[in-house]
Amino acid sequence: MNHVTDSPAPDAPRSLLITGGAGFIGANFVQRRLRQHPGDRVIVLDALTYAGNLASFEPVRNHPGFRFVHGDICDRILVDGLLREHEIDAVIHFAAESHVDRSIVKPDTFIQTNIVGTFTLLEAARVYVATRPGRAFHFHHVSTDEVYGSLGPRDPAFREVSPYAPNSPYAASKAASDHLVRAYHHTYGLPVTMSNCSNNYGPYQFPEKLIPLVIVNALEGKPLPIYGDGLNIRDWLYVEDHCRGIEFVFEKGRIGETYNLGGGCEQYNIDVVRTVCRILDELRPESPYVPHEQLIVFVEDRKGHDRRYAVDPSKAGRELGYAPQEDLASGLRKTVQWYLDNENWWRAVMDGRYRD
Repeated sequence: MNHVTDSPAPDAPRSLLITGGAGFIGANFVQRRLRQHPGDRVIVLDALTYAGNLASFEPVRNHPGFRFVHGDICDRILVDGLLREHEIDAVIHFAAESHVDRSIVKPDTFIQTNIVGTFTLLEAARVYVATRPGRAFHFHHVSTDEVYGSLGPRDPAFREVSPYAPNSPYAASKAASDHLVRAYHHTYGLPVTMSNCSNNYGPYQFPEKLIPLVIVNALEGKPLPIYGDGLNIRDWLYVEDHCRGIEFVFEKGRIGETYNLGGGCEQYNIDVVRTVCRILDELRPESPYVPHEQLIVFVEDRKGHDRRYAVDPSKAGRELGYAPQEDLASGLRKTVQWYLDNENWWRAVMDGRYRD
C-alpha cells in the first residue's frame, strides 16, 4: 500500500461532538483523535444500543478531554444543549443503525435513527451556527458504499458521482441521510463534508459482522456461516485507515464535497474467511479445531444481498494525499491478534455483560 503522512498537521485545539462514538468505527476514531490531538475536547453522544460499548473507551477513559454523554441524537433539546454548553466547533456524525440483516427485520429503527436522527442534528447545527456569526463550524457525515447499490463483476468501482441505488432498508436510510446533509449545505450554507467508506474491519467490531464473527466462532469451535455461495465481493478497509481518512476529509476536504474512502482490497467473502482461518491456525496451533476452515458452513443467502461493492478513493488521494496503510493481509493479522489479546472484551459482548 502507499504510505503517506499519518495525520494532517495539527492545528488549534477544538471541541468536537462525536455522535455514535461508542460504536465500532466511532470508538476507534475517538481513540485516534485524542492520541493525535490531545488538546481537543471530545464529547461523545451515544444511545448505547446493542452495538454501543463503553469498554471500547478504556484507553481514553481518563483523558482530560474526554466526556461521554448517554443520549439519543433524536433528542433535540439534548443536542442543542451540548452544542451550546461545550461550544462545539465540529460535529462528526457516526451514529447509525448499520446492520443490513437487522434492517430487513426491523426497518423502522433505521428510519428513526439514520434519517430522523440526522435531520435532528442538522437542524440543531443550523440554528447553532446562526448564533455564532464569524465562528468556524464543520459538520462531517460518515456514510457507506451501500448507498450506491451493487456492482457487476467488471464494473468500475463507485465514484462520488455514481448514482444512488440502495437495495436494503439500511442502505436506503443512509442514502436519505446523505441527501439531507447535502441539502442543508446547498439550502442553508451549513459547512459540511461527507465520506462514503467500504467495508470496515478491525478492533472493537461487534461480533455479528463477518470477520469478528468468524474469529469468535472459530475460537469456540462453532460453525462459520457463509451466505449463499460465498462469492460476494467486498472492498475491505482497516478501521484505522478509515479513521485516518475521515481526519483527512475533516481537516483538509473541500466544504460541500463527498470523498470515497476505500481499502483497495476486493476479496470474495469465502476467501476472507479462509484467510482468517489460516491466521488462526498459525497463531493458535494448539486449538482442537485446527484446521479452522473445517468449521465453514454455507447458509441461505439473505434478502437483497448485493453482489459486489467497491469504491474508487482516487479523489481523496488526489486532493487530500490520503491512501490506506494496511493491505488485507496485514490488517487481518492485526485484527485476529487483537481479538486473541482482548478476549475479555468480546466475551463480555457475547454473554451480554457489556450492557451492564
